[in-house]
Amino acid sequence: MNYNVSIEEENKEITNRYKDLLKGTYEVLSKDDKELIRHAFDVAVEAHSGQRRKTGEPYIYHPIAVAKIVAYEIGLGATSIAAALLHDVIEDTHYNIEDIEQLFGETIARIVNGLTKISRLNKEQDASIQAENFRKMLLTLNDDVRVILIKIADRLHNMQTMDAMPTNKQIKISSETLYIYAPLAHRLGLYNIKTELEDLGLKYTEPNVYNDIRNKILESKEEQQNYINTFSDTIGKGLDKENFKYNIRGRFKSIFSIRMKMRKQNVTFEEVYDKFAIRIIFEPNTKDEKFEAWKIYSIVTDYFKPNPSRLRDWISQPKSTGYEALHITVIGPDAKWVEVQVRSKRMDEIAEKGYAAHFKYKQEKINENGLEGWLNKLKETLENQSLNAVDFVEDFKLNLYAKEIYVFTPKGDIKSLPKGACALDFAFSIHTDVGLKCRGAKVNGKLVPLSYELNSGDQIEIITTANNKPNSRWLDFVITARARTKIKIALKEEEKKIAEEGKTILNRKLRHLKITINDKIINELVSYFKLRTSLDLFFRIGSGAIDNSQLKSFVLQRNTSIINFLKNKLRRLPSKEFIEKEEVTYKYDALVFGSDEEKLEYKISKCCNPIPGDSVFGFITINEGIKVHKNNCPNSISLQSNYAYRIIKSKWIDSTKQDFKVILQINGIDNSGIVNNLTRIISNNIGVFIHSINIAGNEGVFEGKISISVNNVAQLKKLIISIKKIEGVKKVDRVNTL
Repeated sequence: MNYNVSIEEENKEITNRYKDLLKGTYEVLSKDDKELIRHAFDVAVEAHSGQRRKTGEPYIYHPIAVAKIVAYEIGLGATSIAAALLHDVIEDTHYNIEDIEQLFGETIARIVNGLTKISRLNKEQDASIQAENFRKMLLTLNDDVRVILIKIADRLHNMQTMDAMPTNKQIKISSETLYIYAPLAHRLGLYNIKTELEDLGLKYTEPNVYNDIRNKILESKEEQQNYINTFSDTIGKGLDKENFKYNIRGRFKSIFSIRMKMRKQNVTFEEVYDKFAIRIIFEPNTKDEKFEAWKIYSIVTDYFKPNPSRLRDWISQPKSTGYEALHITVIGPDAKWVEVQVRSKRMDEIAEKGYAAHFKYKQEKINENGLEGWLNKLKETLENQSLNAVDFVEDFKLNLYAKEIYVFTPKGDIKSLPKGACALDFAFSIHTDVGLKCRGAKVNGKLVPLSYELNSGDQIEIITTANNKPNSRWLDFVITARARTKIKIALKEEEKKIAEEGKTILNRKLRHLKITINDKIINELVSYFKLRTSLDLFFRIGSGAIDNSQLKSFVLQRNTSIINFLKNKLRRLPSKEFIEKEEVTYKYDALVFGSDEEKLEYKISKCCNPIPGDSVFGFITINEGIKVHKNNCPNSISLQSNYAYRIIKSKWIDSTKQDFKVILQINGIDNSGIVNNLTRIISNNIGVFIHSINIAGNEGVFEGKISISVNNVAQLKKLIISIKKIEGVKKVDRVNTL
């Protein structure tokens, strides 16, 4: 991107952006707030002076933009705005955490330090998996939830300004965004930010799909506005009659959500029937918002017939993010289904700004199922270090997007659970001990299995017994992160006890077989039984899964290790016939990997089963070599996000086509037959085609250019090596023009 602006113009633009940041909040900020933000701005400008973004713009544009998102879209106050302005100061400049604490106090220093930790995690190249970094990032919630909120704002601005980055970075960052940041924004009630993150994520992970849907939305923009105007005119008469102060506006569903509907329902864009929603936002005339919302519902259904199965009442029982609204689906003008959302002005602010607005409006009585309750449960999960990082993040993500149901305890207390939760999930939501000791459950007075799927309105009673133990089969049907985490921890503890007994048993059995136990023997046993760790080995011995006859077979195999070694050696070396067959198959719709477009061994992944011509990438597994996945594979986002360092670029090629034109410059000592030798070598390389040869001799030396077509870079490299072996050829270079 070209960026050619004078210093004077830059300084003027920085000042304008700062004024724009304060413009909408100036009247609500106190004098101290304004001074704090100004001080943070001055320090950030000085610290980042001379630094540039990839676009060439001054770096300070970024923290100002993040602070603006924090102020307007999240609705946080002066402390958070100042922290957002300073969020990269420790990471990228000469300031340290002590300087920030001295200048701005302990709170801002703690937030900036949390943001710095996250930034450093994202830059670690030697981390085994990105999931471990996500776990550490989420742990900052224990310090201050504002750290995550500002980080989400930071990620949003980075996604908005990512065009200057290379494609592989765009895909990695977008995958991370869809994998963790968008679900987090959703769970914190930041609906607008979540929607934009999803759309931008799709823009870089599936650009063709994104652009196609976007263009179709733009094409139907005028039609949509006319529809909204017709609807508003009709409903407005009824609302005016009842003296409501209201605003009716319409919006298209997000590009990402339309894409998800198309994929889930296997339909085209035109076949998605609820592509946009109409929102009625009212200012209450009384203190009873709930009554007035239902009154508006009644007015809407007087004019348009509702679909009773599509009524969603989140006013009587708000979502755990604090979201309140009535959602109704009606047959609108032209017999089209349209979703209508009814919200008060207060409800709308909570829906738009989530966390900040929730706490602004919260009542004295804390709702256990509200956002604070969720944050407390989240912190409990985060403090648990027993799971491996990938399991932890996957379990954590389980509840981020989940739809909710509302059920009752025997005393009539209400509990919120994800849709699809079972009786055992409910038991763990009460208390860990209740879950672990759960033996049975009664739903609405009737005895049901622990796997029974709950519905809104069910009343559940849990039956416990003191000597009950968790069962690994429980993991097949529980869906809440809390239940899965607690079950896995309990099973691990049980597994450790059995493994300790197993180690003692193994020692005794090997002694009888005249083998002394040591690390080498244990490693051989782990390999022989195709296990991952010594703990797995000891557990299987302790549980009886590996018996005496299997151990004797191991000893017998070990005593004939030389024969086995030779067998394995032969097994590892593919036969000549196999190699020739492989080379033949590479002639047709072959896969090539990496920037050099090499042909490597691979396996097709079963989760998406790509076929020749699909857009694909390679994933380097631990035990099974390269596995090939489609770019839009259901597991793509998780793999790209957690294991970016194990992703290898790949694509299908048709080896029968000459797609790449190359010009080689050749010189050397002139002798008879040089042209014949060159053409013979080139022609012998299957798939290489000669366009033209221009070679001239001059007093014992020759120089010339050859235009050819090749399939890929690897083939070209081999051809150049072959040409260099021709007698008289001294130099071969690839050039751009004849």
